[in-house]
Amino acid sequence: MSPRRVVITGMGWVTPLGSDLETAWARLLRGECAIGPVSKFDAGSFATNFAAEVRGFDLGGVMGAESAGRHAGAGEGTRFALAAAAMAWEQAGLGDRTGRLTAPVDLDRMGVYMGSGEGPHDYGNFFATALASWRGDARAVDTPAFARLGLERLSALREIEQEPQVSISHLARAFGCRGPSFNCMTACAASTQAAGEAYEIIKRGDADLMFAGGEHSMIHILGMTGFIRLTAMSTRRDEFASASRPFDRTRDGFVMGEGAGVLVLEELGHALARGARPLAEVAGFGSTADAYRITDIQPEGLGARRAMAAALRQAGIDPRTPDARGRAPVQYISAHGTGTPENDGIETAAVKGVFGPLASKTCFSSIKSMTGHLIQAAGAVELIACVLAIRDGKVPPTINLREPDPECDLDHVPNEARDLTDRGGVEVCLSNSFGFGGQNDSICVRRFVG
Repeated sequence: MSPRRVVITGMGWVTPLGSDLETAWARLLRGECAIGPVSKFDAGSFATNFAAEVRGFDLGGVMGAESAGRHAGAGEGTRFALAAAAMAWEQAGLGDRTGRLTAPVDLDRMGVYMGSGEGPHDYGNFFATALASWRGDARAVDTPAFARLGLERLSALREIEQEPQVSISHLARAFGCRGPSFNCMTACAASTQAAGEAYEIIKRGDADLMFAGGEHSMIHILGMTGFIRLTAMSTRRDEFASASRPFDRTRDGFVMGEGAGVLVLEELGHALARGARPLAEVAGFGSTADAYRITDIQPEGLGARRAMAAALRQAGIDPRTPDARGRAPVQYISAHGTGTPENDGIETAAVKGVFGPLASKTCFSSIKSMTGHLIQAAGAVELIACVLAIRDGKVPPTINLREPDPECDLDHVPNEARDLTDRGGVEVCLSNSFGFGGQNDSICVRRFVG
């Protein structure tokens, strides 16, 4: 029995460059930047007071007021995910954006796998409750007072919405998905892992189709503070538009972003039987751990190398053998490419370790230079960009790359998109995501050929 093939039939995203698929993609290809001053809270005293925010977002404008109203208590990241899923649902021909099903699909066989981050934090009420119940003379919290004040000030619904798994509950309810349901929190690798494991679930026959992706917003007081204290974010307060500069010699950290990306993954026969149009085929997935340190990448990029190699091996691709046109076998690698001094050089070395002499022949860019780092949503948004690159034969650039780092000496598509249509287009892409703590995930997609 031949293995089950898995294709992508729908995609949707909410990004700092926009939520409409084509508009945001066009802005990526133009090299536009979405980074600006933080508006969600007063970040004036923060070392990093800028981020890539999603602006002007309205869930009702995507799903309709009635459908959006059913999720009135949802956190911002969950609302991003609902909108992205509604767009993917519609593109896949499953129904309209309200969540109404019109396709011949057994929803018992449709699941949800997300890499969702934490929900909204009720800082003001929590801090006020803690302070009001603190007894300085005893240097202890008055627990009965804390409980009483908490019941008065804190919302049970808002507390529940803080849990990261609540996002999959909203998606399952909105679209009636009753199949396998999972959420992972493997930091910046989460939504690539979600897509890869959803692919495996379908491939082994446990579902016919899956929502897969991620959502996150850490543009809040604790999220920004944590990464500032780790010295992981850029502090170019006077140059925020060019602060995200992956692979550049002057890079000094990543820029926080937010958003969501959701794809519909589907077994090929199931998709064709209902008349769906495959956008690309998922060809392979690799997942590894560095087993090194929580805050540092394995210096030689060995975990990243193993993840890429595993995805390519599953796809049946020898990374050191040219394709039928004599080109590198992968035309585009979507880099994790955070813009931190450590990550970019190690990822470049890992790509060299996998592709050998063909590494320099492969386009290898980071859209985080434009969108910021969407944390748990990053991988899914970057995977969607790979599918669009295959569709159009164009590769998005790494902007702000003015002084290349000698250690980052691959083809990072500096500052301007690359049109490969006259060179055979883009047939195969690899999307990399490497999470805090040493989680490495890589997913390979190729042009669908029936």
